[in-house]
Amino acid sequence: MDTQKEALQRIIATLANKNEELHNFIETLSHLLAGVQVNSSQVVSDLEEEFDTLFSILEESKESMTNTIKQEQARKSHELQNQLTQSTNALESAEELLEFANHALDIKDEEEFTKAAKQIKDRVTMAPAFRLTMKPKATDNMTHLMVDFSQERQLLQGLRFLPVPRAPEIEVQDCMVLDNAVTVVWRMPVEDSKIDHYILEYRKTNHEGLPRVKDERCWELVDNIKSTEHTLTGLKFDSKFMNFRVRACNKAAAGDYSDPVTLETRAFNFDFDSSSSHLNLKVEECSVEWDPQGGKGLDSKVKGKENKGSGTPSPKRGSTTRSPAPRGRDRFTGESYTVLGDTSIDSGQHYWEVKALKDCKSYSVGVAFKNLGKFDQLGKTNTTWCIHVNNWLQNSFAAKHNNKAKSLDVSVPERIGVYCDFDGGQLSFYNAESKQLLHTFKTKFTQPVVPAFMVWCGGLSLSTGLQVPSAVRSFQKTENGLGGSNSSLNSMAH
Repeated sequence: MDTQKEALQRIIATLANKNEELHNFIETLSHLLAGVQVNSSQVVSDLEEEFDTLFSILEESKESMTNTIKQEQARKSHELQNQLTQSTNALESAEELLEFANHALDIKDEEEFTKAAKQIKDRVTMAPAFRLTMKPKATDNMTHLMVDFSQERQLLQGLRFLPVPRAPEIEVQDCMVLDNAVTVVWRMPVEDSKIDHYILEYRKTNHEGLPRVKDERCWELVDNIKSTEHTLTGLKFDSKFMNFRVRACNKAAAGDYSDPVTLETRAFNFDFDSSSSHLNLKVEECSVEWDPQGGKGLDSKVKGKENKGSGTPSPKRGSTTRSPAPRGRDRFTGESYTVLGDTSIDSGQHYWEVKALKDCKSYSVGVAFKNLGKFDQLGKTNTTWCIHVNNWLQNSFAAKHNNKAKSLDVSVPERIGVYCDFDGGQLSFYNAESKQLLHTFKTKFTQPVVPAFMVWCGGLSLSTGLQVPSAVRSFQKTENGLGGSNSSLNSMAH
């Protein structure tokens, strides 16, 4: 019975997924049906406006062309209405079957349960929801019936609807997502020398599969593309997927959209966690700045530890803190001018970049275990790994872990890229512009880590939603992160 129950639960999951697909498809059909009405009315209006400027010789042509539009409207409406009716009936049947299946789970009698499960399985096999095509048989585009008589007025007897390009076909296998850029490639089903340009539309989404009519984000547009491919660069991948569609345009009109495609655009996204940051840090989503007035006037006077030998400069002692943040963990306090990222890493490869604001006197960038103590400073425990920049009194640039420092004999870049390979036990720092390796820690992360930052007398800005750059991936494969600045990492590894 347990086996049958599991099988029935799988059937229920399949039915639920199919119901969601049907809901989306019905929404698409309804949207197209409404679009046919709106667009048909628009082209009829345009047509009538053109004919109103003509003399009686145009009346016969006007009647003929208006009938063509209405026939096209009727044809599309009929096809879409039939599909809408079939889909609605299929959804009603599927919902009834789903309800019956859910009730069957409560049947205690084994013989009755077995009979019900077989009946459900037989009905699923014949269910119309699984025999429907999920592609609309017509679109709401009526631009192939648009008119422009500015030149044809001298050729009244030869009036025809404007030629419209066919829908392009996106070559998914040739599309590429790399280095926060997306290249979309398409072709025309037949050669068309009249095409003037293409329009590419795209939008971000967290839904896999076919685009939904109603999504949380709007389509964005790139116009006047002269070739059959286009690359969008400098994207922030803050959604799991992106939808794309293309249409061809000649001098007269735009054709139908291509079938939309969905490409995966996953990346590591996080913000600074203001709930646990030190009170002397002013934290926003993607920036943090030192604020010497932070926390003043509060009664709590918790001080940090001495941390002798630290290359981290300290302000006047006695800076005040307040009680722990109401959610999450305790605030960092004392001389631990720390802020963590709000998203942990427990697997995979991830990359983000940090830029110091001008004249920042001291900052650290790295990762830490989530249980970092509120007095702990980055690089001074065996649960933190970082590189530290000091521009106060005596300039220094060093990698730090477990209270050990290794001086880095390279110039401090304007932007620092951080690469974390959790499963491979590797944390590397790069010049974000040149992709020069600055330092690599080799370790074994025994629990999830979070991005970690320290800043004093200055500020940092954060860039997330970045893929691991191809140059970094190539370097990791060929060099395995060993050489140059990390020859003595084993002694610092945790």
